[in-house]
Amino acid sequence: MGHRHHHGRSHGHSDNGENGSEHGRFVETADALADEVTSRRVWIAVGVCAVVTLVGLLVLWPRGDVDSTLDASELFGDRVEAIITGGTEQPCSYDPLAGCHRVMFQLLTGDNARTNSSWEFSSESSTRHFDDGDEIFVFETTLADGSITYEFDDFQRSTPLVLLALIFVVAVLLLARWKGLGAIGGLVASLLVLTVFMLPSLLRGNSALAVALVGSSLIAFIALYLAHGINIATSVALLSTFASLAVIGLLSWVFVAASNFTGFTEDSSFVLSALGVQIDARGLLLAGIVIGSLGVLDDVTVTQVSAVWELRQLQPDASRREIYTSAVNIGRDHISSTVNTLFLTYAGAALPLMLLFAVAGRSISAVSTSEVVATEIVRSLVGSIGLVASVPISTWLAARVLTVRKPSAMIDG
Repeated sequence: MGHRHHHGRSHGHSDNGENGSEHGRFVETADALADEVTSRRVWIAVGVCAVVTLVGLLVLWPRGDVDSTLDASELFGDRVEAIITGGTEQPCSYDPLAGCHRVMFQLLTGDNARTNSSWEFSSESSTRHFDDGDEIFVFETTLADGSITYEFDDFQRSTPLVLLALIFVVAVLLLARWKGLGAIGGLVASLLVLTVFMLPSLLRGNSALAVALVGSSLIAFIALYLAHGINIATSVALLSTFASLAVIGLLSWVFVAASNFTGFTEDSSFVLSALGVQIDARGLLLAGIVIGSLGVLDDVTVTQVSAVWELRQLQPDASRREIYTSAVNIGRDHISSTVNTLFLTYAGAALPLMLLFAVAGRSISAVSTSEVVATEIVRSLVGSIGLVASVPISTWLAARVLTVRKPSAMIDG
């Protein structure tokens, strides 16, 4: 390089074009070396995250039986399918002066399949409406004297849900095609991770926050690489997602503890406690915050990396600072809408409870500091802070990695 420099100085006027050509080749060589080094660092970081995830998966993998002092069937009874065959209005068996609606049904599954039975409920207090042919689930309980009682559990909704899922799949495939197929594969993988690993691991008493972080990491690996391919850009989005998840996990741990949340804000928590399942309700709350934030984080980090990528191709001579500034401006618009969406999602979940407090005449301060509502506030704010942090994190990392690559190399890669 020193020889070239000297040659350029002594023949600067006569060999200017040749020197410029050599300088251009040198810059290209430097860019290629920088690209190779930077890419290697990214892949090493991804490999380390993959190893940590696999180790966590092995350590936290569910083993043995669920530690429960009570069988769920002892609390609820056996859940069986049935179909409504009719209904009549008649005096209640427990109060002849009161009116009751008796529902007749036929069992479709269980030891007593094809037999008919019924139950009654007050005509004034119930808001449920049953039509002939409705498919339902009932709890079948055998009493000490050998008699069998039935209690309504829920409607059978598999048919409309399957139909809606098919419409969703067709819509995604029509618009996104092969990428849509990868996204659907990631969704299926996420459900498998949740049901095969995370839920069983939580039921066996493992740390809820650790399970959430390992499970979220595994989901991120599968979902991002399936949807966007195994390349440097996806890897940058993946590392940015992990960094943002770490921020969310830390903030969740600090403020859930500082707010003295117990985690017992839903009926399911009390039911698990009644069944004697050894589970940390506060840890479960932390896990829910982390998992709930993952999907939105993926969206933000992928968008920011894609923005840097597109800006680099449109402005190949722009500096890292210029590309970073432009991409962050895009991120600001994205975050302003995403944060509001996240807040409204959590507010919608707590809306019935807030209405109940409003009817009771509770002040806004009393409502917002109650554990049920305060939990949603912390969940929303922590998730929003993580989203805000993900914009500069993903944009900075993408600018560091992708701007050293030539646009043609990025397209081919």
